[in-house]
Amino acid sequence: MPPELILLAAGAAVAGFVQGLTGFAFGLVAMSIWVWGIAPGVASVMVVVGGVSGQLMSAATLRRMPPWAILLPLLAGALLGIPLGVAVLPHLNAAGFKLGFGAMLVLWCPAMLFSQRLPRLGEGGRWTDGLVGLCAGVLGGIGGFTGVLPTLWCTLRGMDKDLQRAVIQNFNLATLAVTLVAYLATGMVTRAMWPMIAVVVPTMLLPALLGARVYVGLSDLAFRRIVLTLLTGAGLAMLAAALPQLLR
Repeated sequence: MPPELILLAAGAAVAGFVQGLTGFAFGLVAMSIWVWGIAPGVASVMVVVGGVSGQLMSAATLRRMPPWAILLPLLAGALLGIPLGVAVLPHLNAAGFKLGFGAMLVLWCPAMLFSQRLPRLGEGGRWTDGLVGLCAGVLGGIGGFTGVLPTLWCTLRGMDKDLQRAVIQNFNLATLAVTLVAYLATGMVTRAMWPMIAVVVPTMLLPALLGARVYVGLSDLAFRRIVLTLLTGAGLAMLAAALPQLLR
């Protein structure tokens, strides 16, 4: 198997497990691996394809119906943000984006992780939910990173793990599906990518099932710690990939 396909398979397997465990983060984890050998345009498409596949598979693990009063404003904002992200993607400085986004995760997530008392933002209001969804949609259009900001938002609002998973998985499934349609409509999914898709999708499914099994035994505190540690690690990986490029 060519090295590029081996790297794709490795990233898909690890990211699939993490997505099954947390309900999101396929893109963050996969990108932290694929950044070392997969072209950014190809990686963005693979992230969205893998994310949609994993969300469809793990939807059966949800224990709670999504809270529509929270989910609908998030989705409305995301539908506005996705076209913006797709439009920006061809003109984006990839290294600069990774540096800024990675720095935000590295600074913010450990502060939440080690805080003895996380701030609680209450309901936040539908307009605030919509704004978070808008920003998440932009990130989704850029690279399939739809779940990061809503996950941080749900954590700040003090949701338990099952409620947070219901919000994030339904949000991710809808927004990643819309992003995939946008990629297809704009010609970003080329014929040359189909063999890569045939590697990514089956490789990530079994690890995603395993991750979903592990999720069932987690407490709310353990789930929050895993999510914030994961986001911190993803931020560090983005910084490690971006700094050498910017220094050159």
